Amino acid sequence: MRHVTDMKVSPPLSAEELGGMAGRTVTIHGIVQRIRKLGWGAFVILRRHDGLVQCVMGREGNEEILESLDVEQSVRVTGTVEEARVKDLSINPRTVEIRIDSLEVLAVPAEQSPVDMTKKVLDLHIDTNLDLRPLTLRHPVERARIRVADTLAATFRAALAGMGFTEIHTPKICSAGAEGGANIFRVKYFDREAFLAQSPQFYKQMGVGIFERVFEVGPVFRAEPHQTSRHVNEYTSLDFEMGFIESFEDVMAVEMAVLKRMMRMVRERNGYQLEMLGAKVPEVPSGIPAVTLEEAHKVVLDVTGEDFTGEPDLSPEEEKVLCGHSFREWGSEFLFVTHFPTEKRPFYTMDDPDRPGTTLSFDLLLRGLEVTTGGQRIHDYGMQVEKMKAFGLEPRSFEGYLQAHKYGLPPHGGLAIGLERLTARILDVENIRLTTMFPRDVKRLTP
Repeated sequence: MRHVTDMKVSPPLSAEELGGMAGRTVTIHGIVQRIRKLGWGAFVILRRHDGLVQCVMGREGNEEILESLDVEQSVRVTGTVEEARVKDLSINPRTVEIRIDSLEVLAVPAEQSPVDMTKKVLDLHIDTNLDLRPLTLRHPVERARIRVADTLAATFRAALAGMGFTEIHTPKICSAGAEGGANIFRVKYFDREAFLAQSPQFYKQMGVGIFERVFEVGPVFRAEPHQTSRHVNEYTSLDFEMGFIESFEDVMAVEMAVLKRMMRMVRERNGYQLEMLGAKVPEVPSGIPAVTLEEAHKVVLDVTGEDFTGEPDLSPEEEKVLCGHSFREWGSEFLFVTHFPTEKRPFYTMDDPDRPGTTLSFDLLLRGLEVTTGGQRIHDYGMQVEKMKAFGLEPRSFEGYLQAHKYGLPPHGGLAIGLERLTARILDVENIRLTTMFPRDVKRLTP
């Protein structure tokens, strides 16, 4: 018998730590990203968990190692940290480099990578990029986008936990769709039909009756046959639901507070990635402007002359115009649009009693794209049953969901933020597939 201890449980040296270790000897591991061989030796760039580090290896005594060293080999190096001035923005930190004393190859690839990692930006068609995703994600630019998304999701969790929210984990195989309609994936569940979750909405509302404030970070599935730069069929949704609200604006206020923290943490944690990507994180103002859908259409008419009056939703072109107007006139890259028509919002959305035909709902736009949908929900059992019937739904098909209403729910509301869309808008990436590790769309099921 032997015992396994926790003596080796420690994180690898971070880039920040390495930056303060000039003159010290360190041992690190990494994967060879690229090599620049010169007469005196070589620059060896290693890919690590938080960036690329520059190493320097002299030729004398290392001829055999340098001859066989190649990209994508996993190595362990020991050397002295020396001060340096590195101009390459993909290196982290750029204030030091490691002069290698010894290098051990731990693993070698079976084949040469077809992706050239020496370029500042991958010069690949997006389909090629996605076909080779396990490789292209190794490029510093591609990695940087995913690291920003990581910060956003982690901060969403931390911010809401600090506001008394409980994190929940809801089923992704369901007996009914939260949003209804045709954009739902059907799956065979033993001897009956089931559906992939379009949203954790039903379970969030149930959770309000249990914990009052709940949130979830998880996948949702939409069977929309879109092939656009703004849609994928599986994405990560940042959801929360909160009870005892006085108005749907309470939900909007919580989102503002959470977004402020998310943007601040991206600036603090992802300075390396932001500088490399040339991205500027948007400021969340002390008050995000809000207009009704009717007012939004009027703004577009005044700015462009195009009349969308009466349209039940915003077109992509309108979203861009509205965001430009908001920034010019109100100094905000964020804009709330409220009061969408009853028929354009799900059956659980509360109607505005003061504006018949409209709902207490909102979208949040950022830099020309909707990144959030939310609003106040129906908490009264009789009202919810009647609205289901008005939508042509059979309440008996939703008995599990309606238990929460039947046995009492407080006034409540919530929202959902699309993580990939939010990341794309922060980084000014046009296609949200490039802020998704392994996107799923109409044509793509692998890798």
